[in-house]
Amino acid sequence: MMMATWIVFRREIVQYFTSPIAYLIAAAVLLLTGVVFNQDLAMSIGTKPANPAIVPQVFSFTMVFFAPLLTMRLFAEEKREGTFELLMTAPAPESGIVFGKFFGAWSFYSVLLALSFVYQFILLSISSPDLGHTLSAYIGIWLYGGATLAVGMLFSALTENQVIAAFISMIALMLLWLGDQAGRLIANIDAARIVRGLSLQGRFNSSFAAGLIRAEDVAFFAGMITVVLYVTIRVIESYRWR
Repeated sequence: MMMATWIVFRREIVQYFTSPIAYLIAAAVLLLTGVVFNQDLAMSIGTKPANPAIVPQVFSFTMVFFAPLLTMRLFAEEKREGTFELLMTAPAPESGIVFGKFFGAWSFYSVLLALSFVYQFILLSISSPDLGHTLSAYIGIWLYGGATLAVGMLFSALTENQVIAAFISMIALMLLWLGDQAGRLIANIDAARIVRGLSLQGRFNSSFAAGLIRAEDVAFFAGMITVVLYVTIRVIESYRWR
C-alpha cells in the first residue's frame, strides 16, 4: 500500500504545482489573509496587541470555499476523462489511492499555510506576539484544513461532475461551520450540545484560536479525517463491483 500511496501522492503533487487553478486559489487565499492581517495590524497600533491567530482564523472561513475547489477534481476529473477505470484496474489498493490523493491535497495546503508565515515574521519584527498562541492556532488550522479537504474529496468520489462536487462540498462544510451558531438556536440542551460539538468553527475558535491545544479538539479533527477517509475508501471500493 505504501508504494501505491507514494505513486499517487507524487502524481497529485505534480498536478497541483502545474495547475493554474491551484495557483489562483493560493493567490486568492494569500490576498485575503494579507488584507485582513494588514487591517488588524493597523487597528492594533496604540490600542491593543495584534491578534496572532488572525491569519489562521481567515483560513478557517476561506477553507469552506477553497477546500472544495482544491479537491473537486481528485476523483471527478478521473471519471470524466476516463482514467478512473484505469486507476481501478491498477494493482493498487483503494486505500493507497485515497491516501495518496488526500496527502497530495493536504501537502499543497500545508505549503500554502507555510507561505502565510511571512505575516508572522512581519508581526514578530514590530512587536512581541505570543508565540505559543501562534503555534496553537497554526496546528489547529492545519488539522482543520485536513478535515475540510477530506470532506471535499469524499464528494468528489461520489460524482463525476467537478462543479457539483464543489457545490455540495461547500454546502456540507458551511453547515459544519455554522454548527456553533445553529446550536444556540436549538431549545433542547442535549441536541444543541451535539450540534455545537460537530461545529468546525466552534472547535477551532474555542481552543486553537484562543491559544489552547485541547486533546478532545485534536481528536475531533483527527477522527473526522479518519472517518471521512474510511467512507471514501468504501465508496471507491464499490466502483470495482459495478
